[in-house]
Amino acid sequence: MKVRQVRTIALCCLSVISSTRTAAQQQDTPTQSSTYIFKSNVNEVLVPVVVRDKQGRVVGSLKKENFQVFDNDKPQAITGFMIQIREERDGRAAPVPVLPGATGATPPRTIVPDRFIVFLFDDMHLSIGDLAQSQKAATKMLAESLADTDMAAIVSISGKINSGLTTDRAQLQAAIMKMQPQNLYRMTGSDCPNIDYYHADLIENRHNSAALEAAIDEVMSCSPGIGMRDVARRLVEAAAIRTLAIGEQDVRVTFGSLREIVRKMADFPGQSVLILVSPGFLLTPDTRAEESQVMDLAVQSSVLISSLDARGLYTSEIDASEMIKGSEQTSQLKSEYRRNSMSLNENVMAELAYGTGGTYFHNSNDLEGGFKRLTTAPEYVYLLEFSIKDLKQDGRYHPLKVKIDQGGLTVQSRRGYFASKPSKKK
Repeated sequence: MKVRQVRTIALCCLSVISSTRTAAQQQDTPTQSSTYIFKSNVNEVLVPVVVRDKQGRVVGSLKKENFQVFDNDKPQAITGFMIQIREERDGRAAPVPVLPGATGATPPRTIVPDRFIVFLFDDMHLSIGDLAQSQKAATKMLAESLADTDMAAIVSISGKINSGLTTDRAQLQAAIMKMQPQNLYRMTGSDCPNIDYYHADLIENRHNSAALEAAIDEVMSCSPGIGMRDVARRLVEAAAIRTLAIGEQDVRVTFGSLREIVRKMADFPGQSVLILVSPGFLLTPDTRAEESQVMDLAVQSSVLISSLDARGLYTSEIDASEMIKGSEQTSQLKSEYRRNSMSLNENVMAELAYGTGGTYFHNSNDLEGGFKRLTTAPEYVYLLEFSIKDLKQDGRYHPLKVKIDQGGLTVQSRRGYFASKPSKKK
């Protein structure tokens, strides 16, 4: 490996040649040679797979014939197979070669970066409390866990924070502490009715009559001067449409930021890891396409996405500051919607991680341990490819399932993809 001078590099200005570590399966121990080149094609779907044994150790000895891929429960022929190998690093600095006959002091060693980690904080959705806990854990982790050869960056979804790639831990820690929640698409909680994205989706997209009646009941309680349910209904329907529009714009902005960062990381040499720090957010059928695009780009660019649920062990109960006006039945329904929404928010975190070969850390208050775990990528990631050119591209989300023919192993894989409709010819 050639010695390169390390300096702080602005994330938006980095321009380097991508170097991907891939290997084909030729024997029980994977080698570093590649026998298959994956093509970026709208008719091909890439499915990253991580396999672990009962002890949680990553398994790297499987072959193409050990796998089966199912699209909507229908078996698919695997047309491409490859293994990505991510080597362990000792974090030591590389010695600078000394010319024969040179005199004087030995020049300092030059650190050769071979792993690039971008910590992406979701300031669009993190609460003040969750962000504070994440900042505390992340600053401590930076001081203890990153190797000398690691270059890292601290970036926010909103784009307000961008440390640039650097080995300067103090610079990274300072960027973390500048992070603040952004309120552009946040609900204030004081609206009448107070309808969140999940509740609005039930009313407008799923035509759930119980959700509609609960919102009407809430309006009749928080605005007693209205008096007529037909008027309250119109207020609810307008509020639901407005909340959905704001929520979908929020998700699109979030995925737009993710996609742009992944695109820039594709040029990094060495290992590229994106760690998303977020409480999650809700997806609807209309925003599935954006999620699928991010995963496709990450896999094609050899960028691994891991995610950390910044809520830790959270409670889904509504506290005193969010007391709901209305009948007891309305309160029970709103509490149920809150629980469902917080649970569904996790899905995007898991899907981004599993869909790119990364790791999802959740249901734990040990956020520092979570950060440490996520900085280490799985040693082996299988990449399976199958063709969808003969499948109906119906503009819908297609669930995927991967099975292996060996017992005692667990499989982590992409959960699905969005089959975009073919563009109409002019």
